[in-house]
Amino acid sequence: MTSALEDPTLERHFKGHRDTITSVDFNSNMKQIATGSMDSCLMIWNTKPQMRAYRFVGHKGAVMSVQFSPSGHLVASASRDKTVRLWVPCMKGESTVFRAHTGTVRSVNFSTDGQSLVTASDDKTVKVWTVHRQKFLFSLNLHINWVRCAKFSPDGRLIVSASDDKTVKIWDKTSRECIHSFYEHGGHVTYVDFHPSGTCIAAASTDNTVKVWDIRTHKLLQHYQVHSAVVNGLSFHPSGNYLITASNDSTLKILDLVEGRLLYTLHGHQGPATCVAFSRTGDYFASGGSDEQVMVWKTNFDVEDYGEVLRLQQRSGSVEGAALNGDSYGKTSLHSSATQQPNQAADAAELSDGRGSRPGRSRSRSLSRPSQPSRGPSAGLPSSAQRHPQQGPEPDRQPPEQGVPPALASTLEHIVSQLDVLTQTVAILEQRLTLTEDKLKECIDNQHKIGLQLQHRDPGPCS
Repeated sequence: MTSALEDPTLERHFKGHRDTITSVDFNSNMKQIATGSMDSCLMIWNTKPQMRAYRFVGHKGAVMSVQFSPSGHLVASASRDKTVRLWVPCMKGESTVFRAHTGTVRSVNFSTDGQSLVTASDDKTVKVWTVHRQKFLFSLNLHINWVRCAKFSPDGRLIVSASDDKTVKIWDKTSRECIHSFYEHGGHVTYVDFHPSGTCIAAASTDNTVKVWDIRTHKLLQHYQVHSAVVNGLSFHPSGNYLITASNDSTLKILDLVEGRLLYTLHGHQGPATCVAFSRTGDYFASGGSDEQVMVWKTNFDVEDYGEVLRLQQRSGSVEGAALNGDSYGKTSLHSSATQQPNQAADAAELSDGRGSRPGRSRSRSLSRPSQPSRGPSAGLPSSAQRHPQQGPEPDRQPPEQGVPPALASTLEHIVSQLDVLTQTVAILEQRLTLTEDKLKECIDNQHKIGLQLQHRDPGPCS
């Protein structure tokens, strides 16, 4: 028996970009959404009604990827102009820029601690940088075609990259070595990300499939063939139980990873759905498309269940801790072998309950388990919670929250936010100081040259 599900609902939609939306991300405070577009602009949308949006202009080419820093006080953007910019979303138009690659920068991603950036490019490389001063650290160079996406693992020790060479590679950040390559895609790999547990990855491809691999055993866990066109992006729900995908077939699909099946098909975008992302808490998700629209959806389904999972993770202090302590709440451990019924992945046929689909609404919820199994032992998929609410504790009997007192947490958050702003301000000042120093050096050099010319012209006193 599983808890009741409610359909996702379209809450708001934004229009302001003048070309295809390429990337979308939520601020951790849920007050802002950042989007990038082929129109070369980054936009920050306020989730509060009647609050104006901000357009950030600076890139000389399409913005391919955007992401808020973990604290929410910086936004990174990657562009076809070969640069990465760091913006302060509350400082209108201010950014620092650095030349990151010799080709289009397809992806930018912050590490969980907010100290590092990883970028991926058409120059076939993956590069790692410091956020402070944007210092280049190292490059990963084994891909033989464009690299579409690169992400840090939740613990920051690994990097995953996806490429047009049809491979997904796992890298050790410390040794800078490729520790495994997955070769099972029949097309270019467009997007990849880590499961919240850090133990597996999901990858989207131009062969219309989504595959989930265990990075420890290197086995294919699940293989979904639910889209009829290229899959452009995906996002894990913070609980680890669901995966949402965006495709050129104009739909978003929500996959139940515990049961290995298609859960919802969402029709909203007119034309390709190009990007999608869950909010940090999982209550909402946002999608973008070639129709230049940004849509914000309320998740709704299984609210009680994933709220419990997130509380558990908060108490344990880490995703890994949540995995190890999950059994006390009637959940399956992230690292245990499967005890549930064998999972099945959805086949290519769209599953519907027969209700007519309407743009912007969820009207295609799968009610039956699909007939074709996944190509791999999908039952082994790590999950921070199976949906067994009857085994969990009563809401009023849950143990009290432990950890940092709210007042101290608020003070620390404020300090971190101020440090972020100071860091960015210092970076901008350093940039301006460097320009001033260069100009001063140029003036001194010119003065020296003029002095030498005057000496050559002056023959000196007669002998």
